[in-house]
Amino acid sequence: MARAAVPGRLNWQLTTVADVVSENAHAVSLVLDAPDWVGHRAGQHVDVRLTAEDGYEAQRSYSIASAPEDDQLVLTVERIDDGEVSPYLADELRAGDELELRGPIGGYFAWDRGGPLLMLAGGSGVVPFRSMLRHRAASGETAPARLIYSARTWADVIYERELMALDDDAVEIVFTLTRDAPPDWTGRRGRVDRAMLEDVSWPPPERPQIYVCGPTGFVEAAAAALVDLGHPALEIRTERFGPSGA
Repeated sequence: MARAAVPGRLNWQLTTVADVVSENAHAVSLVLDAPDWVGHRAGQHVDVRLTAEDGYEAQRSYSIASAPEDDQLVLTVERIDDGEVSPYLADELRAGDELELRGPIGGYFAWDRGGPLLMLAGGSGVVPFRSMLRHRAASGETAPARLIYSARTWADVIYERELMALDDDAVEIVFTLTRDAPPDWTGRRGRVDRAMLEDVSWPPPERPQIYVCGPTGFVEAAAAALVDLGHPALEIRTERFGPSGA
């Protein structure tokens, strides 16, 4: 699975669901066997296509959660109750089912070695950062990495155990909860803003590689705060998604 992606190769291909892993009450990870997969870079995404019996098609894009070195392709999907695609992917797919996709897509948000690496995630915007962090570990990268992860509640956190296990001297995970917090919560509260970023992110002279992913409002506010702190706007890579339609 560590083969390099072939530019321009965007043919639809059939994959087979090997497993469906529950991440929280709203999100699942689809573990896929993809025999025709050409490989990907950490941070890329795929298009998923569903076709109804009457021929109606619906397509949505999903970030790749697995690292290039992983044996299977993984997509993590958060269910949007009024969506056309995500309820089926999250609730109906079972091991043995087939799923049609094309990719990998997107070089702008892909990460390569060299750091420090600063990642800002809102909700399911953490998905491509799982790929980056896994790729970082597999590649032997020694530059520090820091993930600032904003979720509504602790129950909404995706990859909780994996992220907690990563938190060490080289990788720092900063959680902030914007709504309810457990009674014994000692982490941060509130939205990611200028004051929080000034406290937990690297200053502009450190020239971190910056990636921001999440809902549009989160991405715009976080990117604006980073620019306000002095980080060059052209060096902040962003990927956003809307509140509905998934």
